[in-house]
Amino acid sequence: MAQRTLDRLLNAIEGDGRLDRPGHRLEQGLAFAENLLGITRGRARGFLHGVWLGHPFHPLLTDVPIGSWTMALVLDLTGQKEAARRAVGLGIAGALAAAATGLHDWQYTHDNARRVGLVHGTLNTLALGLYGWSWWQRGKGHHGRGRLAALLGYPVIAVSGFLGGALTYRHRIGVDQTDSQLEPRHFTRVLAERDLTDNSPHRVRAGGVEVVLIRADGHIHALEDTCPHLGAPLSQGWLRDGSITCPWHGSRFELHSGESLDGPAVAPAPCFQTRVRDGWIEVRRMPSVATAPPGSTLVHQQEVQP
Repeated sequence: MAQRTLDRLLNAIEGDGRLDRPGHRLEQGLAFAENLLGITRGRARGFLHGVWLGHPFHPLLTDVPIGSWTMALVLDLTGQKEAARRAVGLGIAGALAAAATGLHDWQYTHDNARRVGLVHGTLNTLALGLYGWSWWQRGKGHHGRGRLAALLGYPVIAVSGFLGGALTYRHRIGVDQTDSQLEPRHFTRVLAERDLTDNSPHRVRAGGVEVVLIRADGHIHALEDTCPHLGAPLSQGWLRDGSITCPWHGSRFELHSGESLDGPAVAPAPCFQTRVRDGWIEVRRMPSVATAPPGSTLVHQQEVQP
């Protein structure tokens, strides 16, 4: 029963086109504000997305308000008034940090995921308002009002958490979109060397994997053609200072290692080893780890072919 109710709620949100106009206006306002603050590029943008962490920063921060407000509920039940107020205050601080990172990530979503994210953020704002009022009333000695506000806010944050989970597990927001397979394990011909133009991304296929080839600074680089953020074709991007920029949302990846240099992508773009044999460019999947147990598949994968 509960599952069907939540599924109906989620489907209703995804199909409600009335959410598009306020979402568009909010996105424009956020972009304007971030431009004024100078965080549309560089370290600030990468920090908010979680590039430094290796996965999105926002989900980590959401644990703070949920955990703190759950603890406040327990402390209220045991009559520990001051401790409950401190837990509510900690949750408010965590919610503000989660809101900043969540809004930053939400700008780079599309369609149904954007609608779900808008409702998710609205519910979080409502819960934050209720817990803020709870903290204020507790400070004035009105603990009964404070407990009531917290009781009203907790189911709101619970439903919002469900929508946040849907964004991750249903819409794969923040999830690495690249291919996790290990193929091709062996060097595979993909393009005649003469057909690869300097400083121009070229899309090829290696087995069942789409790869972008780039010749730059006398080296041939190969990355998976799928942007880890939302699957954009990197071969349609542009080159700058030893990196390739995603054409959709501006994520940048270092050509040699695939490392994400700028969000919203936080995962690296998978790399391929390259070589030229008999006038042909050959690629194979670069091992994701440097060492492996003796006899494992990765040891075989890491062997350099003659």
